[in-house]
Formats: sequence, structure tokens, C-alpha cells
Amino acid sequence: MARNILTTVVVVFLLALTGCHGVDAGRSQILPSYAKQPPSAVASVDIISASEADIIEQVAIHRQAYRQGLQLLVEHYNKIGDNMRLNWAKNELQALDKTPQYNYIIEASIAGPKLKASTSITEADYMYREAARLEKEAGGLVIVKNEDLLRTALDYYNQLIRKHPSSDKIDDAAFRAAGILEHFKDYTLALLYYKRAYQWDPRTIHPARFKAAYILDRHLHRRLEALELYQQSIAKEQLLPKYKEFAQGRVKDLTSGVRTSETSK
Repeated sequence: MARNILTTVVVVFLLALTGCHGVDAGRSQILPSYAKQPPSAVASVDIISASEADIIEQVAIHRQAYRQGLQLLVEHYNKIGDNMRLNWAKNELQALDKTPQYNYIIEASIAGPKLKASTSITEADYMYREAARLEKEAGGLVIVKNEDLLRTALDYYNQLIRKHPSSDKIDDAAFRAAGILEHFKDYTLALLYYKRAYQWDPRTIHPARFKAAYILDRHLHRRLEALELYQQSIAKEQLLPKYKEFAQGRVKDLTSGVRTSETSK
């Protein structure tokens, strides 16, 4: 009995940890630890004429300059034996490490819907395998995953899309990236990536339309759009029986809802 109670408490605690974050909070876009590297130089930018990309680049540069400055202070105060200010600098550095830093560049948005997954590219194939390996390695338990590794895998998928926009792996990368975004409850971003998967390859082997419809239906509550995509999914995708049955049921329910709404007008 005691073991069962302890197990229940642990599961509830883990569920609380994974469920306490809001929808579209951007948790998937927090930079993985490996990406927090020192800048090559600190430059200035004219905010009035700067593009979004210029501003984002400057934010990244100054983030790392700030970190470097604090690290230098830690080394300096440690060297001269000033323990009071050494603790100040260490505390500020620790607080900085706990502050989320977001990746504001959304590759699927920049790439647009008109890419074509058409060419076999060796480097892109390697990048896809490496991203998939990292994603699998991050899996761990069903509830608790290594989210830093997931973000690293997401970054690899995005790099593939950015560096090899004609690769026949871009639809696969978009679909797998969308799954990671779903894990973080960044549903608006996940929807975008699922859409890119079937836009970039209308014959993709992945149930991207179904997944997009599910997000629209269950998480974003845009049910007319969901209805259309469920219908497309049934017509165009090779769905697992459970997916097909679910899609058919939702088409029936949503179609009935639309008819009822029109009748009541």
C-alpha cells in the first residue's frame, strides 16, 4: 500500500511539473545550452533602420557579452580575494543562467510555403539522422524528457531547413520539429510546421494534415479549419486505423455542428 501511495505521489508530481506551463509560452524556443557560445565581436546597430534579423543578432551578441563580463568579474574577484563581490558576481551569473533566452527566428516562417522537397543531399540526410538520434536520446521516460536535448534536436531540424531548402528531407524535418513543438505546448508553432510538411511535399508519408487538424480542433479551437483538414487527411493520407476512425468521427461531429449553427440563424 505504501509503495502504491508513493508511486501515485511521484506521478502526480511529475504531471504537475510537465503541465504547469501555458500554451504557446515559447518553451521550445529557449536556446539549448550548447548554443550559448561567446560572440566573436560586439557591434552596434541603428535601431531605426535595422531589420528584425539585425536586431535579433544584436540581442544574441549582447547576451553573450554580458555573460562574458560577469565571468571576467568572477575571475577577477577570485584572483584578488574579494569574497563579497565574488559572491555578487556569482549570484548574478547564476541568475542569468536561469533566465530563458529565446530563439526569435522561426525557420518555417522565414522559409515560406513554397519550398519543394525534391533533392537527395548527403549533408541534409546526415543532419536529419543526427537530429532524430538526439530526439530519440532525449526520450527517456514517457513523462520526463531531456528538454535541452529536444531543443538541440529542434535546432538541427531547423538548420537542415535553412541550409538545404531543396532537400527531400525538409518535410520530414518539419514534421519531426512539429512533434517537439507539441511536446512544449507551443501549438501555434507546431501547427505551422505541420502545415509546412505537407506544403513542401503534398505526398509526404507523414500524417501532417491530421496532426494540424487535431491541433486546430483540440488546442486552438479553430474548428472550421480543422474540419477542412480532417477531410483532406482522410482523402490524401495513409492514416493508421485509429487516426482514420478519429478523423471520420470528428468530421461527422463538426459537420453536424456547422449544420446546426446554420439552421439556428
